[in-house]
Amino acid sequence: MTELKATTLTIPAARLGAENPLPMFRHPRQDLSVFLADNVPPEDRALFGWRCAYRVLPYRIQDDYDRAKQPRAFKALVLENDKLRATVLPELGGRLVSLEHKASGRELLDRNPVFQPANLALRNAWFSGGVEFNAGQFGHTYLTCSSLFAARITGAQGEPALRLYEWDRTKRFVYQVDLHLPPGSDFLFSHVRIVNPNDETIPMYWWTNIAVPEREDVRTLSSADTMFHSADGRMVEVARMPKHDNVDASYSTSMKGAHEYFFRIEQGQRPWVAALDGAGRGLIHTSTPRLKGRKAFYWGRSQGGQRWQEFLAEPGRSYIEIQAGLATTQMEHVPMPAHAAWEWTEAFGLMEADKAVAHDADWHKAWTGVDAVLERRLPRAELEAMDRRLCACTGAAAVEMLHEGSGWGALERRRCAAAGETDRIPRELAFERIGPEQEPWVALLERGALPEADPATPGALMTQPQWRALLERAVAAGKGDHWASWWHLGNMRCEDLDLAPARAAWERSLAKRRTAWALRNLSVLTAREEAAAAAAAAAAAALAAGSPPPPPGGSHFRGDEPISPRALGLLLDAWEAGPRVIQLAIEIMSALNNAKEHQRARDFAAALPAEQRAHERIRIQSAFAAMNLNDLAEVERLFDGDFATIREGEVTLTDLWFGVHERKLTGGKPGDAALKAKVRREYPPPRKIDFRMLADVSADDAKKASGNV
Repeated sequence: MTELKATTLTIPAARLGAENPLPMFRHPRQDLSVFLADNVPPEDRALFGWRCAYRVLPYRIQDDYDRAKQPRAFKALVLENDKLRATVLPELGGRLVSLEHKASGRELLDRNPVFQPANLALRNAWFSGGVEFNAGQFGHTYLTCSSLFAARITGAQGEPALRLYEWDRTKRFVYQVDLHLPPGSDFLFSHVRIVNPNDETIPMYWWTNIAVPEREDVRTLSSADTMFHSADGRMVEVARMPKHDNVDASYSTSMKGAHEYFFRIEQGQRPWVAALDGAGRGLIHTSTPRLKGRKAFYWGRSQGGQRWQEFLAEPGRSYIEIQAGLATTQMEHVPMPAHAAWEWTEAFGLMEADKAVAHDADWHKAWTGVDAVLERRLPRAELEAMDRRLCACTGAAAVEMLHEGSGWGALERRRCAAAGETDRIPRELAFERIGPEQEPWVALLERGALPEADPATPGALMTQPQWRALLERAVAAGKGDHWASWWHLGNMRCEDLDLAPARAAWERSLAKRRTAWALRNLSVLTAREEAAAAAAAAAAAALAAGSPPPPPGGSHFRGDEPISPRALGLLLDAWEAGPRVIQLAIEIMSALNNAKEHQRARDFAAALPAEQRAHERIRIQSAFAAMNLNDLAEVERLFDGDFATIREGEVTLTDLWFGVHERKLTGGKPGDAALKAKVRREYPPPRKIDFRMLADVSADDAKKASGNV
């Protein structure tokens, strides 16, 4: 018998507050730079980096959180039969936080005992544990810390099943995950459908990320003899499993630094990935062929990697991730044709293989042995038959709505109706509620003008081309001719990489009303224009000298560019115009330090209200300014604080630590290469501030050297 019930899950949870009001525009380079080794075959090269560069709009950044956890009751949806119990949190992106094997009492996933956001996702906030369904764009899903729709549906045998779905605002498609647990089944099945309603091809991305407990005896296995990995942090090459740097990379605890491996599963081979303990038991994930990619990710055993583990959960806990995706690697998007609908089925369950097979020193014997056990427990033909049965359920209407998502899908339906366009969103996916965020756009659609917003709250963003066309027509006709219309129009133009028209719109917004929103965006645009001009000049000079052009500047993730006096001046003007939001203060502090205006940065921070001055990003920037002004005591006070928003891959705190010790040894100057190496050897940072992912020392070595526990 299968049951689906709604309940609550109460766990210690950090606060997750309001969204960052500042738009984060896509990088001017739409493709991601990926360097491929010579041994990557031509047939594997075509899609590396294609349309993978950072983009987040019209979503906003979620960066307002802390580490002061209090008990919080989350809505939980529990699907169970006599073999398995699955728990899903619809308020947190539909995360499958638990999959319990009832007979053994074994938790198959890493079940995080807390909710602790950290800066790892496209929108910043992300939390670890369980199974995350990542749709649309390279990186963790836009909705990992947001609600989506959840509904009760009827499964293939008449049993209840759980549907999760939403409308993706960035690429404008719908995705749907139907979780099925048939009576007596040893496997939880996830049937996924993605529908592209657009009249053009879109770059599609999907990865199912599965967190499982990490232990010394756990081995990651997949149905491939070779892998893609980065040998030096930059160059992607093909290598044979399982050796990496003379250690067995199939055991996560053998790796010092963080690392990821993408298994190169041969065409026709059944795709699967598993994490099995010393007894040969653990979670296995398999799927129908469309979901062909498989990956393993380890935080590594360095002090920094272990700090990340406890930072995301609590001391004493560690996990690894096994993953499955549409492409072979996560540095690729797959072209999804106009009006296409893709479906596939995934299966999650307990694997029990002979330990001698699972841990055979011969990698090929190990994975083929587990492959044979999987074929006995869940034959490939049976999974394909299940896929056909679940396809028949995909188009059925929901029996009961269990949780409401956003109103953006409903708005799109209303826009299609008003424009006389074919509504290609599947009718069985109920998008009905229009909320306060959508109301201004309804006014534009139905009354021909965007209402003027309060400058304190400029309203939800929109980037969809059809909405840009509506707003362009409105302002051209003199309707809604106010600062907010022109500001939103500038946002749309900039995200479309129409930079000169974006500048004109923001300048028009300023002429209507002087606001921080337009001035800040003009600063971003100015910095990008000047960086592009400098890059073009450098490339021309290199060409004239017969040298290769320099690599493109800026971060692919955030599009950060060097700041010029003109761009900096616009940021400071934005602060004077207001509203003076903390996110703008953080950008100003970063810009002042970037421009080496360290005393001005210090003075700016000192003039902030106490609450803003206490923000951790202001404190970090203040410490950076202080170090460059040789006030080392202030920098050292930073290390006594707590931190929540450190970015994955960020080494700001350890750089400050090493910088302080360099200046102590030199009397106030940065050290040369030899001194830097000496400081890194002899002055290991405290564990609390060490978030390095590629450290070359193990956690035990660092602990012995520093005395930190």
